[in-house]
Amino acid sequence: MTDMTEVAITAPKRPGRLAEFWQYFSENRGAVIGMWTFAILVLLALLADFIAPHSATEQFREATLQPPVWQEGGSWTFPLGTDPLGRDMLSRLLYGARFSFFVGMVVVVIAATGGILLGLVAGFAPKWLDTVIMRLMDIILSFPSLLLALVLVAILGPSLLNAMIAISIVLQPHYVRLTRAAVINERTRDYVVSARVAGAKLPRLMFVTVLPNCLAPIIVQAALSFSNAILDVAALGFLGMGAQPPTPEWGTMLAEAREFILRAWWVVTLPGLAILITVLSINLMGDGLRDALDPKLKRS
Repeated sequence: MTDMTEVAITAPKRPGRLAEFWQYFSENRGAVIGMWTFAILVLLALLADFIAPHSATEQFREATLQPPVWQEGGSWTFPLGTDPLGRDMLSRLLYGARFSFFVGMVVVVIAATGGILLGLVAGFAPKWLDTVIMRLMDIILSFPSLLLALVLVAILGPSLLNAMIAISIVLQPHYVRLTRAAVINERTRDYVVSARVAGAKLPRLMFVTVLPNCLAPIIVQAALSFSNAILDVAALGFLGMGAQPPTPEWGTMLAEAREFILRAWWVVTLPGLAILITVLSINLMGDGLRDALDPKLKRS
């Protein structure tokens, strides 16, 4: 009896869920770097009103295509130079980050909400309804995502709001498939059967019993969808089907500056770098989330 008590006392205490998550997440150095980079970008976007030296749409006609400060002819008044209309590049990049993160957040919320609901219904529904839902998702996935988004925006009309709606529809099938697969895997487990026997109604089974245990892959998909949304809205903006001038959106900035790529490299390079760094940091963070949340990747 004494030996068993000593063993119980000396047994290592299991870390909490948050501590365990951070333990696995922090093992991926790229994910940690991506997390801090993303956090800095979000902070810059939130503080754009205080950090930006000028308004994003204010034009300085006497300083069009002025180079960055480190080049000959540059000025600290415009640290990253100006665009063809004399607007400050630093200010437009900062406000553009705010637009990009807002778009990513709205798209993920809409796509995930609709996708999770449809996935739960498909996972618990009769076979005929499950087949109808999944064949509809297969039809959407059979189209190239950017082409389908272009068609939807062309129907709805070019604007940032319509671009967000179109991208949400394009990304939604991924959540439906993930949720349905997780639900089918979970619904035959003992705790679900016990809840059924105890008299739990279908809505409670779906949203309280099963859904919390299906969130790990959905969270990882949300991180990847966030970066895809930023890329897609930039692509639509570049094609003139997303945010419209003078909105300081990175894709629109690229479209406005493409004819000046040989004369003023910074008007194209800087928005492109902003997209690259943002998407890369989110994808790295998504890899870390996958490592931390997928039990198959955790070492015993």
